[in-house]
Amino acid sequence: MSEHNSHISNALIHETSPYLLQHAYNPVHWMPWNEKAWFKAKEEDKLVIVSIGYSACHWCHVMEHESFENQEVADLMNQFFVSIKVDREERPDIDHIYMDAVQLITGHGGWPLNAICLPDGKPVYAGTYFKREQWMYLLSFLEEEYRTKRSETLKRAEAITHDLKQLDIIPLAANVPFSPVVVDDIKEKMIRNWDFQYGGRRGAPKFPMPSSLLLMIDLFHFNQDKKVLAAITVTLDSLIMGGIFDHVGGGFARYSVDEYWHIPHFEKMLYDNAQLLEVFAKAYQLTRKEEYKAVIYKTFEFLQRDLRDTSGIYYSALDADSEGVEGKYYIWSIDELKSILANDYTLFVERFLISEDGNFEGENHLVRKSLAGFGSTQEQNWMNKLYAVRSSRIAPGLDDKSITSWNALLVKALSVCYNVFNDARFLTEAEQINLFIKQNLLQSDNILYRNFKKGKVSTPAFLEDYGTCIASNIALYSATFQEEYLFAAKTLTDYCIQHFYNAQNGMFFFTSIDDEPLISRKTETADNVIPSSNAVMANALYYLGEVFDDSSYQRMALQMAQNMQKLTEEHPFFYSAWARLELRIIAGFTQVAIVGEECERYKNELDRLALSNVLVLGSKSNSKLPLLMDKHIMGKTMLYICKNKSCSLPVQTVKEAIDLINA
Repeated sequence: MSEHNSHISNALIHETSPYLLQHAYNPVHWMPWNEKAWFKAKEEDKLVIVSIGYSACHWCHVMEHESFENQEVADLMNQFFVSIKVDREERPDIDHIYMDAVQLITGHGGWPLNAICLPDGKPVYAGTYFKREQWMYLLSFLEEEYRTKRSETLKRAEAITHDLKQLDIIPLAANVPFSPVVVDDIKEKMIRNWDFQYGGRRGAPKFPMPSSLLLMIDLFHFNQDKKVLAAITVTLDSLIMGGIFDHVGGGFARYSVDEYWHIPHFEKMLYDNAQLLEVFAKAYQLTRKEEYKAVIYKTFEFLQRDLRDTSGIYYSALDADSEGVEGKYYIWSIDELKSILANDYTLFVERFLISEDGNFEGENHLVRKSLAGFGSTQEQNWMNKLYAVRSSRIAPGLDDKSITSWNALLVKALSVCYNVFNDARFLTEAEQINLFIKQNLLQSDNILYRNFKKGKVSTPAFLEDYGTCIASNIALYSATFQEEYLFAAKTLTDYCIQHFYNAQNGMFFFTSIDDEPLISRKTETADNVIPSSNAVMANALYYLGEVFDDSSYQRMALQMAQNMQKLTEEHPFFYSAWARLELRIIAGFTQVAIVGEECERYKNELDRLALSNVLVLGSKSNSKLPLLMDKHIMGKTMLYICKNKSCSLPVQTVKEAIDLINA
């Protein structure tokens, strides 16, 4: 923070976002995104700086310290611009627009994201991190051009905005059946870009990309290709061994800066850890590797300890920095390790890469040499000792806002973990989070809110939030057979169709018809670390169409998949959730209806198996769900196996059911 005027706050002081509050004492006259800021720009005829980031972003902190805390920079910004700060996690709708602009202009993206715009929001220029001198030169150039050559500025802004809108034109595709022959092609394209030595996509930096790993698991189910299984296991083994996993405290960092997963960018995000729980649980079903089970429990422990609010909702993130230094909280000197571990130090360095030179800023971040000893009582004792010392350090900053979609991802993952391990702690937590969302973020008219902090909600939810809540309710039904979850998913789906659906091309807008209009209404389709909101909706519609025997849902899902088919088959890594849907459409669901008092016990038996494209529904008695209707036989629990709207004669054992599934 600049010493000059350090006691004077700007307009961000009234916000709840930790990221915005970080900038509340900058000498820059920041304003939040609101009508007042844009009115000021129009009234004063000034260009607008839209600066976007998030609280755990290391380079956002660097640019703040270098530029936004500097009085000379602030004077330039305050005199000639209206400056708006945006938390991308609270307002992904704004972030999507200006991130597209950055990528159109520079060919790459990232955060901090800084866009210079006309007073109507149309971008004139956009980039990511700028050094102080670059930033001041850019602002001076654009301000002078706006004053002296305004026609050129306006022309450029119109061209960029036109191109932005073109990105969201998705044509309505013809109704062409999906062919099974594309499965091998998708598989080969995934394998071609896979790193079989260290896992994940080739190159650096490396992101875990849970959706791509789930696609690989689905591909293995499809044809049992051992090379696909090897791709999965080498990735998960490397993640566990690498420094991207916090061996002391549990949980995964955002990404690795190298191709070996050794040194992370140290921020920890809820959405990564939630989805990785699901990946490891499904991989455990395939492999029965105890290391995968151990990492799930250690990650769950981290989430509950470090990101859980006492009310039952989860916070967003832990910062990469502590005391202004990236990674300081996590690294060790040799002398510290020797002192803490004493006689066990020699064995410790046989298992971990420890050196005099260190591997990060002259010290040691823990990276394993192998999986030997992982999860053992001995190693847990070591980590407990290290954690006791680490806890006395100044911890990284906590982003204590809660995001609906990220919590819904955790609900879904914990539901899967419950199915795999039959541990009630996973289900109890999943249901608690879901109940919190229902009671605090969902209104009686089905309007959902995106963010929650200290008893307050502020931002209406986006398609991402609705879609993940639909998916989490579906997952809870699969874990419990409680039909209220299915009907909640259906209600939210119908709301999305009313408020987000684009009838012209069969896709969904990211924003509701009730949201404030921006310069472009985005349609999110590419799967990133979080699957795209349209892919999540399409998968949910396809599932709900089966469960409720609703052909309109299924037609919508098929149309969406067909619209995306070309991109999915050409670039499956970047459209992995779409590829998973395509595989599901090609294979078709096998429906298992379990009806009778013992339905939960049979479900638990099925859950222990690694089944693919099997839709399991159950009820202890009569149900109104089409697949379960009129199947209850008093005093018996029966399993019905159904394919293509035709059911077999009922059986009474899981073994008989599996034989029919595999027939």
